[in-house]
Amino acid sequence: MSTAGTRSAARLPGSYLLWLAGVLASLAGDAVFYFAIGWAASASGGAVAGLALSAITLPRVLLLLIGGAVSDRFSARRVLIAGDAAMLVFSLILAGVAYHLGASPAVLIVAGVVVGVIDAFYLPASGSMPRRLVGKEQLPRALSLRQVGGQVVNMGGGPLGGIVVGLAGLAGAALVNAVTFALVLAVLIAVRPRHEPPPAPRTDHLVKDAWDGVNVAFAHPVLRPALLMTGAAAGFLLPVLPLLLPLLAREQHWDASAAGLAIGAQGVGMVAVTLLVVRRGALGRPGLLAACGLIVAGGGVLGMALSPSAGVVLVAGFGVGIGNGLFAAHIMPLVLAVTPDSHLSRIQAVLVLVQSLALLLMNNVLGNLAEFSSAVTSLTICAAVIVAVGLLGLASGPLRNNRAGLDAAPA
Repeated sequence: MSTAGTRSAARLPGSYLLWLAGVLASLAGDAVFYFAIGWAASASGGAVAGLALSAITLPRVLLLLIGGAVSDRFSARRVLIAGDAAMLVFSLILAGVAYHLGASPAVLIVAGVVVGVIDAFYLPASGSMPRRLVGKEQLPRALSLRQVGGQVVNMGGGPLGGIVVGLAGLAGAALVNAVTFALVLAVLIAVRPRHEPPPAPRTDHLVKDAWDGVNVAFAHPVLRPALLMTGAAAGFLLPVLPLLLPLLAREQHWDASAAGLAIGAQGVGMVAVTLLVVRRGALGRPGLLAACGLIVAGGGVLGMALSPSAGVVLVAGFGVGIGNGLFAAHIMPLVLAVTPDSHLSRIQAVLVLVQSLALLLMNNVLGNLAEFSSAVTSLTICAAVIVAVGLLGLASGPLRNNRAGLDAAPA
């Protein structure tokens, strides 16, 4: 194959890049909106703030499986268009209500419920779109580019939210969100999936279709260990930096800048790996590298727990980022690549549900353990579980040896 032909084969489709631009615009709007919800709720106290955020999470978790089944049955693109249109209308209504009536607790809780319900249908459909827009061999690069863009948006979302809320309050944030949903709606109308599978066979019961997604996920020889690893990462790796690292810094009498620099080092390590995957594609067998990534991340977490100084924590944070980057850049493309065409959105729903439940549970367990014992104990347990699950992943032949997307990749 010629060099020009190789570059052409490796280039991501314009339809995917257009869709990704819309997704990142939507993420920026969400960042502003969620900041505004949390800020407005905090004015009424911690209980109201917790209730407002729970109003988003609870309906999302309860309806995720149904949302995945609806997307597989009726088309992910149609579900996304309907969700964007609904959020556009709702954001405009919320802006008017907040402007005239203010951000009362009742308004915030109702807004949270509406967003959570729409998210339950939107997230599984959105998660399946890369598989519908690019070939399997391009999934690692496509998803890594999405991850890098998401990191950049997240870094700027907080400051942008603070500026918008400071200038225009919840009403202004809702208007910004409406603009981003209008942009995404236009993109979705223009984009046509290139790899759209036929609709899944229908049964008489939507709940049965939803539960079938769970059965397929946990019966599949590759998806089952991949979901176990993803749940372990959500429950024992994601809480490390936002929850346990600040507690460790206070126990060791380090200043806040030490924790902040360690979080930044983790981000640098993660972005470095994902940019490498964006440039080169998958770095090898995805299941093998994902499992190795967990082991590396677990070693970094253990390094944090045993760090004698803030400087060592910085190095450990970079190691966590490298491992987390290896894991995320390979496990998500693998899950999408091996998912049966008939269950694309339902498997994404199961994936999001596993992550949400694990994070919700372990944030509370690890926080309480750190309070009654120490942050070092919590971090050590996290490291042990992460490494153990990574080793279990290596022990799974179907996961370790899977070459999804590699054989078809350009030379």
